[in-house]
Amino acid sequence: MKKKHMLGSILALSVLLSTVLAGCGGSQTSSGTNSASNSNQASTSPASSSAAAGGGGTLIIARLSDANNLDPHFSTQINSMAVTQHKLYEGLVMMDRNSEYKPLLAKEWKQKDDVTWEFTLREGVTFHDGEPFNAEAVKKTIDRILDKDNPTPKANMFGMIKEVKVIDPLKVEMILHYPFAGLLSVLASAEGGIISSKAIEQFGKELSKKPVGTGPFIFESWTPGQEIVMVKNEKYWGNQPKLEKVVFKTIPEDATRVAMVETGEAHVAEQLPVTELDRVQNSQSMSLGRFESFAVDHIGMNVKQKPFDDVRVRQAIAHAIDKEAIIKGVYNNVGKVAISSLGPKVIGYSPNIKTPEYDLNKAKQLLTEAGYANGFKATIYLNDNKARINVAEVLQSQLKGIGIDLQIQVMEFGAYLELAAKGEAQMFISGWGNATGDADYNQYNLFHSTSAGVPGNHSFYNNPKVDALIEAARKEKDPEKRKEIYAEAQQIEMEEVPLLPFRSSENLAAIAKNVQGVYISPSGYIDLSQVTIQ
Repeated sequence: MKKKHMLGSILALSVLLSTVLAGCGGSQTSSGTNSASNSNQASTSPASSSAAAGGGGTLIIARLSDANNLDPHFSTQINSMAVTQHKLYEGLVMMDRNSEYKPLLAKEWKQKDDVTWEFTLREGVTFHDGEPFNAEAVKKTIDRILDKDNPTPKANMFGMIKEVKVIDPLKVEMILHYPFAGLLSVLASAEGGIISSKAIEQFGKELSKKPVGTGPFIFESWTPGQEIVMVKNEKYWGNQPKLEKVVFKTIPEDATRVAMVETGEAHVAEQLPVTELDRVQNSQSMSLGRFESFAVDHIGMNVKQKPFDDVRVRQAIAHAIDKEAIIKGVYNNVGKVAISSLGPKVIGYSPNIKTPEYDLNKAKQLLTEAGYANGFKATIYLNDNKARINVAEVLQSQLKGIGIDLQIQVMEFGAYLELAAKGEAQMFISGWGNATGDADYNQYNLFHSTSAGVPGNHSFYNNPKVDALIEAARKEKDPEKRKEIYAEAQQIEMEEVPLLPFRSSENLAAIAKNVQGVYISPSGYIDLSQVTIQ
């Protein structure tokens, strides 16, 4: 199979941009379009006065949590990736809004055989420290990820790469250990950002605080727990950003983030909870941004613990849960009922998966067949997320209808993850985003037997046939055949219910009406390449 692209720098930078619609007083939709007026923004506020009518200025983004690391090879959370990807760092390729791969630092590529990929690099690109971008930088970046003497958290993610060969200054070959159809998805991820060779040598692990990439913005400062500041890269190889400066402010309180946009102290409030929707939609100074997400929320059951080792019990619970009631009652109709652990925009998603229908009689019948006609007691674990707590309370009520006495255990997020990874959670409410947009990221981490525990398989699910399908899909070069393999795996997973996906999520934001062009990718990363402040 051969993939080859020859596109100019304009297209390479524009594929994730939102469409700006004319008009006043509208709100953003799930397609990422924005219709907004600047007439209601207070002229004396810091945010509103930060740009002239022609653009420029400082964009202030209020977000729930700070980054934990600005090194793409050591970052472990979305809050970090959202700062670095397509701002400070860039990869060889990128995924556009249609889940298709486009050129970025590589202007073209081809698959020479099952395990050999060749990338031709863009010329005339420099890193923020003045060093040239070239094949050596690509090799040094990948070698750093896979360094056995100094392992990074991303080594497993890039583990299919055996060797990176420098062919000439603007051409590299990647030799894989085995055929891997999702290679481009890995290279397009935030973790695939290419780092300056000089910076790797100079800073080492200090790159967590001193990022040096090729992106349209240059890192200026980071005050942990408060703010991260970046400035326009005047020597950027592609289309120049329209903003002069961007400030990510850490504001943990939901209502405070929204208030900052409402009063003009910020332009964007990210990770907006559904409890603030009405406030934003009724505001004269804000628009609501709703963007599709790769993430899916699910209810998990540990198949190694009784009574969840019996598939009939898991199926009974699936039939007793009214997903639509949860979406409406808890999430205020934000998001859609999920039929798969894959979000609809993930490569490999199948719209034809048959899911257990809400049917209490069927649920009771299955419990009786499993020997639990009178029900049983169980505990469901979750982190201290308000919406998930509300979901747990709804589940408690719904499962009571089939005789299950459900106890709710709310924990701090880190403690919850540790407990679930150890296999100590009978049931749990969680979710899974997707850093790559490819089905392998979900399927391998959530369902493959080797991923039990820390990698993400907290159900401790083990089905040799599903393992084989996941492995086959990794190697299948034909996109349509690959989709068929994933569809078969998804159907088995739905029938055996180690996880019950219940909601395909959305990324929400409050956006000042004098700001245009904001787009949040399905991975949850804000894109700033076409943002303007009026």
